[in-house]
Amino acid sequence: MATAKIHELLVVSAMVSLAYGSAYSAKPNIVIILIDDMGMNDVSFHGSNQILTPNIDALAYNGILLNKHYVPNLCTPSRATLLTGKYPIHTGMQHFVIITDEPWGLPSRERLMPEIFRDAGYSTHLVGKWHLGFWRKDLTPTMRGFDHHFGYYNGYIDYYDHQVRMLDRNYSHGLDFRRDLEPCPEANGTYATEAFTSEAKRIIEQHDKSKPLFMVMSHLAVHTGNEDSPMQAPEEEVAKFPHIRDPKRRTYAGMISSLDKSVAQTIGALKDNDMLNNSIILLYSDNGAPTIGIHSNAGSNYPYRGQKESPWEGGIRSAGALWSPLLKERGYVSNQAIHAIDWLPTLAGAAGVSLPQDLPLDGINLWPMLSGNEEPKPRTMIHVLDEVFGYSSYMKDTLKYINGSSFQGRYDHWLGELKTNEDHPLSESYEQHVLASDVQSILGNRWLTEDRIRQMRSEATEMCPPVEGLNPLEPQFKCEPLKAPCFFDLAKDPCERYNLAETYPLQLQQLADEVEQIRKTAIPSARVPYSDSRANPTFHNGNWEWWNNTDTDSSSGTFPINLWLVIGSIVVHRNLL
Repeated sequence: MATAKIHELLVVSAMVSLAYGSAYSAKPNIVIILIDDMGMNDVSFHGSNQILTPNIDALAYNGILLNKHYVPNLCTPSRATLLTGKYPIHTGMQHFVIITDEPWGLPSRERLMPEIFRDAGYSTHLVGKWHLGFWRKDLTPTMRGFDHHFGYYNGYIDYYDHQVRMLDRNYSHGLDFRRDLEPCPEANGTYATEAFTSEAKRIIEQHDKSKPLFMVMSHLAVHTGNEDSPMQAPEEEVAKFPHIRDPKRRTYAGMISSLDKSVAQTIGALKDNDMLNNSIILLYSDNGAPTIGIHSNAGSNYPYRGQKESPWEGGIRSAGALWSPLLKERGYVSNQAIHAIDWLPTLAGAAGVSLPQDLPLDGINLWPMLSGNEEPKPRTMIHVLDEVFGYSSYMKDTLKYINGSSFQGRYDHWLGELKTNEDHPLSESYEQHVLASDVQSILGNRWLTEDRIRQMRSEATEMCPPVEGLNPLEPQFKCEPLKAPCFFDLAKDPCERYNLAETYPLQLQQLADEVEQIRKTAIPSARVPYSDSRANPTFHNGNWEWWNNTDTDSSSGTFPINLWLVIGSIVVHRNLL
């Protein structure tokens, strides 16, 4: 009997090996879902009951909820960081985003994640936003490691007609939508989130499984569109949120809801094509939401301080989740500080992709730590080092140093507090709503219970507890970074309310000295800050496309920083961020 039982187990083991062995022995598929300008308080796994995101939440609860995920505070620097594994100050992509008619981009000397994964045998795809330069053809996605690109080059487009309209220029309106290098007008009229989701599903369905898939799904949502029609979402999605009184926030909720559906459909496509059992899915927002000001979308980072393009947690802390059956531990909240610089070495480590020995990275491989749910290790991160507008944001373990700020301190407050009595009608049955979601049905982990959802959600909800013995109203704890540097202990004060600069001046000076050492490693910005009228779509059959094919690389990072301040268009450009 014992021999027969052993034989039976061996047969079953062999069958399982045949069914799954080839998939798990091959390099894993990697799908990065990058959301644009979404706030920490705009996914319900961080505790908000106003906009429910059951599919995104189910992904986080079944995988790893990244509770301390950091990013640069602007679109272009954040995307450059993901693809290079370096801080923007080490690639020349700091300070600014690329404006539509500016002649610069991510320097061609940089080796990008898609190039490295393609060299390792991956089929590489970018769906959606690029925003790393297109003034020269060789700076566009399919020239930088992506086998295929379906999407747009600029920072934003209209959600339906896919045009970019520069209202402060005497330019024609231009289509910014491509299938590889060719304009794609046939997508006109399709809501951008739906267009990108359909393309992602097509790529997955037609994928040659003899090669692993690497896909960056870089959404337009929830960034605003053109200034003449910034907030756009399908009417049926907006109609789901009658409890939100502010019409702008209500439309924003419709944009989020469309994204939540997209996540489910993308994961469903992986499941339907037998790819999910050997995939890694990473989802996060490129920076904090802009609650007010430039390209405001009414997003919320509350209760964190600040917003997009500020030195505060609200600008640099990002909602994120990681899921894969390859993770040894799943279903937990990670408080490991992780930065966008880490994803290149982390995903390469998970996939067994060797990185070039001469590739200097700022990021580290955190896959073993995340997979094993290890005790968080201290990290040192330079969040912002802005020589043009004169502010810095630096973190050493739990201590955070801020010197200066952006927009004369306009974003230095706690913005985006949600109105009372606007909870979603389904929020009372939130846990059941998550368990009934499409993503939960697809992932099918039976150990995810209502109690476990409540526990993880509670761990990921920031309540900004008072610090014992300290009063934030006392003058000594007030932070005015435009007047003097500040520092905070995020372990006790994650919402940056108690400035400790006067209490611990020696620690303040030590942090300041470390920032100055990092400053010495920064290279000049690659930005060429002028409007090049040759970009006008009138000269390109009504399309936004490359307008210079010379060999001169103005993105080499040699533009003198002291010349920036004498170029008169800077203020105008800032208003187009």
